[in-house]
Amino acid sequence: MSTMERFPLKAIRWLFDSERGAFDRLIPRWIFLRALGLIYFSAFFSLVFQIRGLIGPQGILPAADYLPAVARAFPGFSRFWFAPTLLWFSSSSHMLVAVCWTGMIASLLVVVNICPRISLFICFVCFLSFVAAARDFAGYQSDGMLLEAGFIALFFAPPGLRPGWGETHPPSRASMFLLQWEWFRIYFESGYVKLASGDPQWRHLTAIVDYYQNGPLPTWVGWYASHLPHGVHVGTAALTLALELVLVWMMFLPRRFRVILFLIVTPWEIAIILTANYTFLNYLVLFLAVLLLDDRFLARHLPRWMKKPQLSSSADAGPARIQKTDTWSSLVRERFLRFQLSLVVVVLFWVFYATTARLVWMFAPSAPLPTSPVAALEPFRIANQYGLFAVMTPNRYEIEFQGSNDGQNWIVYPFRFKPQDITKAPGIYAPYQPRFDWNLWFASLGPWNRSAIVPRTEARLLANTPDVLSLFAKNPFPNAPPRQIRAVLWQYWFSTIAEKHAQGVWWRRQLLGLYAPRIELEADGKVSVIEWPASAGTPR
Repeated sequence: MSTMERFPLKAIRWLFDSERGAFDRLIPRWIFLRALGLIYFSAFFSLVFQIRGLIGPQGILPAADYLPAVARAFPGFSRFWFAPTLLWFSSSSHMLVAVCWTGMIASLLVVVNICPRISLFICFVCFLSFVAAARDFAGYQSDGMLLEAGFIALFFAPPGLRPGWGETHPPSRASMFLLQWEWFRIYFESGYVKLASGDPQWRHLTAIVDYYQNGPLPTWVGWYASHLPHGVHVGTAALTLALELVLVWMMFLPRRFRVILFLIVTPWEIAIILTANYTFLNYLVLFLAVLLLDDRFLARHLPRWMKKPQLSSSADAGPARIQKTDTWSSLVRERFLRFQLSLVVVVLFWVFYATTARLVWMFAPSAPLPTSPVAALEPFRIANQYGLFAVMTPNRYEIEFQGSNDGQNWIVYPFRFKPQDITKAPGIYAPYQPRFDWNLWFASLGPWNRSAIVPRTEARLLANTPDVLSLFAKNPFPNAPPRQIRAVLWQYWFSTIAEKHAQGVWWRRQLLGLYAPRIELEADGKVSVIEWPASAGTPR
């Protein structure tokens, strides 16, 4: 074989073969995979308490109703591609909880570095099984981020039962780049949509003025941040655009610039974690940034018990030279490894093409790129387009459920996490994700008939359904369900510093009226509507 013929094969192996991977990125990989395991754990831990109320047989959006509809729309095996979920076997409450517990166990195995590839595969399948069947409860960009990172990590992680640092199988350059590529796109695409949306708040650099107040689940740190001088908010908005549109390009520059970029984005993400509850999103972005670093930088900061002699020289190490023997078993192994490498090349290049095409279409929607490879990956959420905070929410609305036995005296269903009691400080819950509370925030931004979640929740409360009631802090009607249920809409504002000092309140609020139809349980067991909202839209 000539030198020119060998070059493509050498290039492919240099990019995709873990045995010829980046020997100077063992520590960043180790840190990222342990963090990914913890992020997976937080996702499954959050779900195990909620999944029955969300998509269980007696939940708000039962998977048992959704999957048969998918089967009717996509006959044959196509249904499994459109909705890739284990819940095809069963969508019972026991199955839902089992998926969560299996995911939690596998995620802990990732954390302790036992069979990381197999454990990551189990995490990916379990989380995808929820996302593929959860409809509105899994429509967040953070879910796509975790699935994309989790899928690429299957090729990034070292093989073996107890691989340790994985010196014999360093991270392949292609998988490492795709994780960095995801990190870059999260920032850059989010920056682009802020300008492309035409939102005047971003154009005038006022987007942060009410940002801390109007997010899904504010924190008490965000309350204090919201009262910083106006100039700080303007500067924060400007820095956000600069970071997302300009500074992230330092990822493609030499090592020194990547270290500087890491030192910029790390405190930035920590500040976001403290001032807003964006579930595991910012934790994932935070630890993806670790992949900007190398062993030489991180080895100086490792605890002494974690250091190994080979790590100090890993950057100068090369692939171990294996003496080849032309035995039958070695030939079979070589052919299998070539097939495996070919499969890795196809899959990772497919993901790269799909993500790159989506980025190109943001700037040139009519670009003549093949769409079929992109569409084929959509059900798996592993090649996504991102765009955080394209348009800032100008106001904060909260939906509140109330029950009554006489239609005059109404008792509130208390939430676990959402703002409700104006004297209660907003907490820091992330990476825990209360999906019910989150979806109610999104629902409040539009009319009640745009989302099925609110009217379905009303119907479940009218029946005192235990799984849905578990999504609330307590059941105010423990003995029997109320005769009537309604959902009202409030507008909330952070209290001023003077109000907090004088009254001890974190919020101010004003009742805007009925949000969704008021329903009643009749004597014959039927549900009837006894009052409709004044308008189909959200009051403004």
